[in-house]
Amino acid sequence: MSVNSVEWKNSWEIPTDYGVAISEMERDVAAIRAGTTRQRVWLVEHPPIYTAGTAAQPADLLDPDRFPVLKTGRGGQYTYHGPGQLIAYTMLDLTLRGSDVRKYVHDLEQWIIDTLAEFGVQGERREGRVGIWVDRGRESNGNPFEAKIAAIGVRVRRWVSYHGISINVEPDLEHFSGIVPCGIQEHGVTSLVDLGITATMADVAHALRNNFETVFETQTTDV
Repeated sequence: MSVNSVEWKNSWEIPTDYGVAISEMERDVAAIRAGTTRQRVWLVEHPPIYTAGTAAQPADLLDPDRFPVLKTGRGGQYTYHGPGQLIAYTMLDLTLRGSDVRKYVHDLEQWIIDTLAEFGVQGERREGRVGIWVDRGRESNGNPFEAKIAAIGVRVRRWVSYHGISINVEPDLEHFSGIVPCGIQEHGVTSLVDLGITATMADVAHALRNNFETVFETQTTDV
């Protein structure tokens, strides 16, 4: 299998059940490790759901009856998935990329940052916080006002990655109020629409693909 062989699958137009997505990713991971299928990036959208990563704290689930809640094997804490949020699941053979998980996560961050830049948004890393953040100025007390626009949660099995990233394009941000997103109470959540950007899901999907090929130095083909 070549490092320049990654299939690109788009199915975000019709929301995919989260459990179905997990099952399909796990099948892909096994097949990639067995050498019977190519690596894959899968763009999806989910019906509203709260998911709990391996570090999730029960106290951070503020409204357990609001949406379905599902435990998952990805890293991180509680997050929300729903309409208007574009998710990119990345099933990649990390042995072809130096078997370096830290670099892989750094590349995922850069992928998001470069994608947001196409829409005039400056996404930033934050020490000690997972995901990509936007500086929104100062609060009335002078403290920095920051908001998270993209999340990262990964899992690696036998050096094949899965789960991935999510970018808030135009979700209902009030839906995040049922959890403490990623265990961080002192900062908010934003989206491209919330920032005044009129980009569509299709626009962001196109930008993700272009920047994936640049950041990961990988050519992609459609499934």
